[in-house]
Amino acid sequence: MKDPKEIALQFDIKGTIKEIKPLGNGLINDTFRVKMDGPEDYVLQRINNAIFKDVELLQHNIDCATAHIRKKGGMTLTFIPCNATGKTYWTDGETYWRVAVFIRDAYTYETVNPEYSYYAGKAFGAFEAMLADIPDTLGETIPDFHNMELRARQLHEAIEKDPVGRMAEPEVQAILKDLLSYEEEMCKAERMYREGKLPKRICHCDTKVNNMMFDAKGNILCVIDLDTLMPSFVFSDFGDFLRTAANTVAEDDPAIDKVDFKMDIFEAFAKGYLEGATFLTPVEKDNLPYAACLFPYMQAVRFFTDYINGDTYYKIKYPEHNLVRTRNQVALFHAAMNKVPAMAEFIQKH
Repeated sequence: MKDPKEIALQFDIKGTIKEIKPLGNGLINDTFRVKMDGPEDYVLQRINNAIFKDVELLQHNIDCATAHIRKKGGMTLTFIPCNATGKTYWTDGETYWRVAVFIRDAYTYETVNPEYSYYAGKAFGAFEAMLADIPDTLGETIPDFHNMELRARQLHEAIEKDPVGRMAEPEVQAILKDLLSYEEEMCKAERMYREGKLPKRICHCDTKVNNMMFDAKGNILCVIDLDTLMPSFVFSDFGDFLRTAANTVAEDDPAIDKVDFKMDIFEAFAKGYLEGATFLTPVEKDNLPYAACLFPYMQAVRFFTDYINGDTYYKIKYPEHNLVRTRNQVALFHAAMNKVPAMAEFIQKH
């Protein structure tokens, strides 16, 4: 890797660099804090172009969204232009980098409880609302990222090829029968979109508690980690948060009997989300319980497909890891399905 100082100097930063140190523990990008002798520090980040293959599109999405939020008076991330091109990224032809202003006295939290779930719901709902009228055309940084029809096709392709002979396992057959019985219902978002009943919005698509920044008083400053910002259904931001936050155990916990869908987390997140997402249509609101079920189902299909394919996508720690993950997410899906009436009642009241 090139010298981070040399890379940072490719951008229009102000002042003299004092030191550069690693920042955070992100799994996708390499991140550094650039300490300056002036009033502002910066964040230098290597963009993982193995995952985000179209960096030009990725930064276009972010630039359009952050400019639109600032125009509306909202707080958001500020990216620094490259000296040579004026673009908000720099590349040597192999690696890609960007620089943002470091937000001082800001904090992120890993805590998932009703209080922070409410904050998350409100922040991400308001974030979507800010971008509901964006005039720019944004593209999909990861095409078909949350497309259930695509995930279903991938499952059927794996079944047909059966590359490592796992379709003969009785449990695989039982799980497959269960998943297929819900396939048509879980693919309804794409059908509603084609029928003109469901719009695509500009969504964050990675709704985690730690993707918000707070000030010292606990007020939400802004939403961060915008790499997955793209057109999607609002179900992406709503359902993906609940898939992890509302599960009583981790997604690869083998104690399936302990898996449950936490209604207190659902209610807190939904309350905040409905307060923030003031633009929602009746169809979007009515299908929020579906979104809460869709994402554990989709993840179960993805883990299951990878198990059938011989564990070629997700990293595993032992031979049945993906099968355990599948059992867990299937159990969470059923727990959420059982609570759809309660979820729908809560949505109607709020």
